[in-house]
Amino acid sequence: MEILLFILVSIGVIIVPGPNVLVIVSTCISHGRLRGLQTVAGTSTAMIVQLFIAAIGTSWFVSTLASGFFWLKWTGVLYLCYLGVNHLKSAVQKTEHQQISGIGSFHRGFWVSLTNPKTILFFSAFLPQFVYPSESYFSQIALLSSIFCFLAVVLDSSYALLADKLTSLLGSKFSAKQNYLSSALYLGASATLAATKHGQ
Repeated sequence: MEILLFILVSIGVIIVPGPNVLVIVSTCISHGRLRGLQTVAGTSTAMIVQLFIAAIGTSWFVSTLASGFFWLKWTGVLYLCYLGVNHLKSAVQKTEHQQISGIGSFHRGFWVSLTNPKTILFFSAFLPQFVYPSESYFSQIALLSSIFCFLAVVLDSSYALLADKLTSLLGSKFSAKQNYLSSALYLGASATLAATKHGQ
């Protein structure tokens, strides 16, 4: 029953679009399904790092680390702004946006996900609620983390596949507007990350 509740809460948290989802969708729209899925690989890898930190860290360590991520967070905000402005520039000038590599897609997802300090604070407060003191702490955390990561990969990949499907269905009429939409999504992700506050 506890695991089912954890799964339902996790799905509710993951499915709400945030910076990760917006970056995945915009990358998929601009660069295709493969690049979108590679971005998912990046966001998921960053999430594993965050889960690990939340699992082994004391509350003091986690809070100190999240506070130290203040500058990293704003680096992420600026990076997303840069991507948004670049796509807007391409849209206005009606030029083809520069393609990115698989590694570039992965890095894009990884750094956007990692620069959100709210995630570590959420994990540090969320996961322990489903841990029984009478059982092994690390084995339970490992199980819960694995479930959360699996759900994140499935749901984020679904966003990427849906974005690719919609882009294909809309066809050539939509292609001229892709850079405008991607720009709006990147800037929206930047604003979402900027609005994130510690402890929320």
